[in-house]
Amino acid sequence: MTNPNFVPAKALVLAAGRGERMRPLTDTTPKPLLSVRGTPLLSSHLIALLHAGHQGVVINTAWLEECITRQYGDRFSAPGSGSRALSIQYSCEGRDFGGALETAGGIVRALPLLDFAFWAVAGDIYIPGFDFSAEVFERFCASRFLAHLFFVPNPSHHPAGDFGLSEDGLALHLKPGDSRPTYTYASIGVFKKAFFEAPHCPIPTANPSGIKAALAPLLRSVMDLGLVSAELLKGNWTDVGTPERLAALNSEYS
Repeated sequence: MTNPNFVPAKALVLAAGRGERMRPLTDTTPKPLLSVRGTPLLSSHLIALLHAGHQGVVINTAWLEECITRQYGDRFSAPGSGSRALSIQYSCEGRDFGGALETAGGIVRALPLLDFAFWAVAGDIYIPGFDFSAEVFERFCASRFLAHLFFVPNPSHHPAGDFGLSEDGLALHLKPGDSRPTYTYASIGVFKKAFFEAPHCPIPTANPSGIKAALAPLLRSVMDLGLVSAELLKGNWTDVGTPERLAALNSEYS
């Protein structure tokens, strides 16, 4: 980085997706800008990060990305935060590659803007009261793990779940026929850059050619090495994946 004032961010909000299942709402509005009780989902994350003491965040964008960059600019503040504000940087996948790079591809693209460890959270989930805890972050940084994930009980729309969880906090890639319980990845985690670098990740540093890659296969391969930990998320969580779920949230909290 040539900017002498550049400070790597410790949080990445993933906001690049098209939101096909949310159409027609997402035909004109990026999914992370859809609101619960008048507050955009993305703003809820930024408020939580600000209250947790973060100073900077990276947001990756693609679909209707100018709506996000125009709304937030390069700084975000919130009522009750005093003079504190989040510095915002963007990884513009739409501008650079014409579309979203999927989760792993997008994270690798944003790595130069991030610290050696960072939170990553999907911009289209609703997690009121979630704490981007400094204690969790520091404990993870001192550990041998390359990722620490948050799981939730399997929702009705995803009954098969994603991964297992051992009694000592290891995230497990369960093979077919394994009878142990599964949980759903809540799309919140803490990662070390090494997770997205060789030998674990085949995508070149900073993803200069815009390779599209999902996160789940990479998670499974690193889980098989015993290098991913996990815990159950406490509190409410909703994957705002359909207009009906968004309407239900607004009805519940009205």
